[in-house]
Amino acid sequence: MYLRHTIRKKDGKVHRYWCLVRSIRVGRRVIQQTVAHLGELDEHGRVEARALARRLIGAPEQTQLFDDDSEHMTVPVRLKGIRIERSRRFGDVYLALALWRGTGLAELCERLLPAGKERVSWAKMAAVLVAARLCEPSSELHIAEDWYRRTALSDLLQLEDDQVNKDRLYRALDHLILHKEALEAHLSRRCGELFAVENEVLLYDVTSTYFEGQAEANPLARRGYSRDHRPDCKQVCIALVVTFDGFPLGYEVFAGNTHDSRTLQTIVAAMACWAACGSAIAAWPAPTIWRGYEALAAATSLARRSRS
Repeated sequence: MYLRHTIRKKDGKVHRYWCLVRSIRVGRRVIQQTVAHLGELDEHGRVEARALARRLIGAPEQTQLFDDDSEHMTVPVRLKGIRIERSRRFGDVYLALALWRGTGLAELCERLLPAGKERVSWAKMAAVLVAARLCEPSSELHIAEDWYRRTALSDLLQLEDDQVNKDRLYRALDHLILHKEALEAHLSRRCGELFAVENEVLLYDVTSTYFEGQAEANPLARRGYSRDHRPDCKQVCIALVVTFDGFPLGYEVFAGNTHDSRTLQTIVAAMACWAACGSAIAAWPAPTIWRGYEALAAATSLARRSRS
């Protein structure tokens, strides 16, 4: 059973009359039969009528802790007058924050970046940077002026839009880089705990990225072999170590004129911290292995002679 209404105009007024209706089958047709005429009903009367219909057909009553009949309350809405304003992305950033907390990064950053006199904690800014990198990788300028304002992070982090700007994001990166080794070691350990990853085989390679301009404030910016075919620009070399499944364990930044073989000694020393395993096998490009081995062997021999 259900309620149905008819509208009639009388003396310039609109009247809405309600009746209780049930559906019955007559041959091959289904028709609606009026059970009772209920007249004009207010919201409470319609709630009572629906309860009566449930009792007549034997439907079980759903008891609630606070039964205010709000589940049956309806509000008429003019659909043409509805518009959406300031819609926010929620699902992806909610997942990003769940991963941020689930991996222990939130607790780690709060410990490494204790609150001081700043208006916004650096741990919150780190959460914004990580969420942006996961959901929509872009520049800090784009994060501050566009992306953040289109997400629900302002509600999830209790961080207003005007509190997220490019300068604060850049300063957060400056604070995070000071704890690079601790962050890499933590992520490597959590990766092993969550996914049972065994760092028996590690993959390593070197790439580069160049700068437009003189980059005079960057002591690592040098001219060297350009993989981007821009020998006219200064660059830095980036060495990356990943697991066999492609999970990044850590990275190092070298001067732009550093040959790949010269990065080997630094990376081998850092692998002990990243891999947390003394028996890992590393895979390098062949020229890097041979030249790096020669440089490492020469340095080791020189160190032994100097000690003796």
